Amino acid sequence: MFSKHNESDYKEVLPGIMMKAIVHGEKTLMTEFILKKGSSLPAHEHMHEQTGYMVSGKMLLTIGDQMHEVMPGDSWNIPSNISHCARILEDSIAVEVFSPRRNEYLE
Repeated sequence: MFSKHNESDYKEVLPGIMMKAIVHGEKTLMTEFILKKGSSLPAHEHMHEQTGYMVSGKMLLTIGDQMHEVMPGDSWNIPSNISHCARILEDSIAVEVFSPRRNEYLE
């Protein structure tokens, strides 16, 4: 599968948090998140392994009991079934890959 960049098809998943499925295969899904300053992602966990890269902005990301200040160029991996949350400190863009593929993000 190949996907050309476009500015449409984002959906708001939480207040101030927009996401778009960019490209996917049988086992993985790549998403782009646009995160507005002051928004937050509440603590949650899921069966998917999640690997991310901060394109721009700044956030506090908590994985398990460890908090990280995330800046452009930083990356992370969240293992399956580990609690994580985020507080967005600046308008930000992040790219994340989920495995196995999150089919609900394709709807």
